Amino acid sequence: MTHLTAHPTQASLSRRHATGALLAGSVVAPLLPKLAYAKGSHATSVPHPGTYAPGRPGVDYQPTEIPNGYKLPFIVRDGVKIFEIVIDEFDHEFMPGLTARVWGFNGVGAGAAIEAVEGDQVRIYVTNKLRAPTSVHWHGFILPSGMDGVGGLSQPNIPPGETWVYEFPLVQYGTQMFHAHHDEMAQMGLGLTGLFIIHPRRRQPNPAARDFAILLHEWKIIPGSRRPDPNEMTDFNIFTMNGKVFPATAPLVVRTGQKVRIRFGNLGMQNHHPMHIHGYSWKIVETDGGVIPPAGQWPETTVLVPVGTTRTVEFDADYVGDWSMHCHMLHHIMNQMGHGLPNVIGVDPAQLEARVKDLIPGTMVMGTTGMGDHGQHVTSGHMPVPENSVPMVGGEGPRGYIPMGGLMTIVKVRDGITSYGDPGWYENPPGTEPRAATPTEIARDGIGNPSIAPSAKTVAKANTFPPPMNHQGH
Repeated sequence: MTHLTAHPTQASLSRRHATGALLAGSVVAPLLPKLAYAKGSHATSVPHPGTYAPGRPGVDYQPTEIPNGYKLPFIVRDGVKIFEIVIDEFDHEFMPGLTARVWGFNGVGAGAAIEAVEGDQVRIYVTNKLRAPTSVHWHGFILPSGMDGVGGLSQPNIPPGETWVYEFPLVQYGTQMFHAHHDEMAQMGLGLTGLFIIHPRRRQPNPAARDFAILLHEWKIIPGSRRPDPNEMTDFNIFTMNGKVFPATAPLVVRTGQKVRIRFGNLGMQNHHPMHIHGYSWKIVETDGGVIPPAGQWPETTVLVPVGTTRTVEFDADYVGDWSMHCHMLHHIMNQMGHGLPNVIGVDPAQLEARVKDLIPGTMVMGTTGMGDHGQHVTSGHMPVPENSVPMVGGEGPRGYIPMGGLMTIVKVRDGITSYGDPGWYENPPGTEPRAATPTEIARDGIGNPSIAPSAKTVAKANTFPPPMNHQGH
C-alpha cells in the first residue's frame, strides 16, 4: 500500500570528499552514507534508509515502455546498479524529411530514459564528449546536495573528454527526469533531457498492464537549417514526444480491458502542454512530487503538463478503436508552422495568381480556405520547400490525409491481441462512421428548414439590438 514517509536530505559528506571522488572517477563503496531524514511528501513504499537487493525487471516490476525512445541498460556489481551516460553531438531524425544536429544522452535527442526501483543504489557514469563543459541534474530527486548536479553550485562542471560518476540511493518512487544543468538554455535546447522512472519497491495493488512514458520537448529549427537554435526564447516550431513528431510517433497499443498508465514529462524551454485524449477520460494519479491520494484524484480528458513537471494518468481501455492523443495548444500539433504572413482566407486565388504570375512564375496561392491542404501538397511533391524541412506536414491516414504533426500520437485499442506491434488501422463496424446524407434522409428530417437551422443572417437579425436613445439636451 502506498504511504508517505519522511525522506532523506543531505548526508554528512563534505563537498571536498564528494568532489574528490568525482574527479578521481573512482567509487568508494558505498560512495555515500545512508542518509538522514526530514519531513516530506514524496512517495515511498518501504522504510528508508534500508538495504535492498537491486530490483529485477519482469520480476520486481513491469518495465515501462518508452515509445520511440531509448532505455539505458544497466549491470549490477556488488549490489549496485550501474548505468553509463554518454553526452555527445549527433544527427537526429525527427521524422523522414527532417534531421538536425543535436546534443543528447546515448544517441537520443530528448528521448533517453533510465528505469530503476525504489531502494536501488545507483551509480551513474557520465562521459562528456562535447567540446563544452556540462553537468547532469537529477530533477525531482531526494538526494545529497552534492549529487544534485548543478554546475558551479553543487559540483564543478564535467570538462570535455572526462568521465565522472554520480552515486546515490533511490529513496522514493515516481516519474522523475534528468537534464544538463550548465548553460541550460543552450544545452537543454539542443536536446540534453531525459526521463527517470522509479518503480515502487513494494508492488502496488491493481497495477497498470500497459505503462508508457513520454518526454515532451520543443525546438526551433528554421526550415532548411540543420541545427536547432538554442537562442530562441518564444518561437519554437518543432514539438516532440520522445524525440519524434507525428506521423513518426509510435502508436500506444493496448488490449481492450487493460489498465493503462501514461507518464508525461515536460522539459521544454517555455511551453506548457495540455495533453488531450479522444474517446476516454483518465485520472491524474501522480506528479513529480508524489502520489495523489485517491480522494484527491480527479477525472479529466486533458491533463496540463507544465514546464519542469511530470504528470501521470491512468484509465481503463474499454473502448476499441484508434484514438488520437495530442497537445491542445494547436500550434504544437503543426510541424514548422509559419506565421507572420498575410491572412488570405477568403481571397479568390485565381485573381491573386493572375496578378502575380508575371512577377513570380508558377505562383500557387494557398491558405485561402485554411492550412489543412498545405502539408498534403508538400508530401505529394506539388509544392517545393527548403531541403530538410517539413512545414505543416502531417501523414496519410486510413480515410484521408491527417494534417497534424508535432505532439500527436494514436492510442490503438484492440480486442484479444497477444502482441503489441502496430496492428494497423482500425476498421469501423458498419453504421459507426459518418457518411453523406441521402436526399430522402434530408427531406424526412426537415434539414434546411429555417425553423430547425436558421441562417446566419436570421440569427444576426434576431440578435440586433436597437440603437441607444439620444439623450441630447437632457
